[in-house]
Amino acid sequence: MKSKLFLGLFFCLLSQACGKYSFTGTTLDPTIKTITVNTFTTSAAGGPANLPLQFTEKLKEYYQRYTDLKVVQSNGDIVLEGSITGYDVLPVSATASDQAAQNRLQLTVQVRFANNKDEAKNFDQTFSFYQDFPQNQTLSQAESRILPRIQDQLVLDIFNKTAADW
Repeated sequence: MKSKLFLGLFFCLLSQACGKYSFTGTTLDPTIKTITVNTFTTSAAGGPANLPLQFTEKLKEYYQRYTDLKVVQSNGDIVLEGSITGYDVLPVSATASDQAAQNRLQLTVQVRFANNKDEAKNFDQTFSFYQDFPQNQTLSQAESRILPRIQDQLVLDIFNKTAADW
């Protein structure tokens, strides 16, 4: 009986000591219950036509999967919005004949984050990530393979900045 009481007290103290930290790695204030992810726009010249919608949906899905936040259409406790500002294919390394040996697809996103519970956490920041692909592949051949990886990394970076306070 004493051991059960001690164990119960231990877990109670542990949960109090952890405060706003969770086992998923988030440091969100417990009073934050909702998130609004406004559809991202694009000012980039390239990329698939549905890229802003794909990216927005990936963000929503990630927050739903790794937090207890409810996604709402408007007036969330925290709000994410932004724009895809770059969709660039760049040569990475040259061969002896001055041709690209590899190309790089780089995606850049400008993100505005509003925390309506703690305005000190608000930010407007650029996130960027890339993947290289061989020069013997066209962008259309490589895009379906590397674009999801780029988007996943950007979503993780944004999540870490907003929910994990990294």
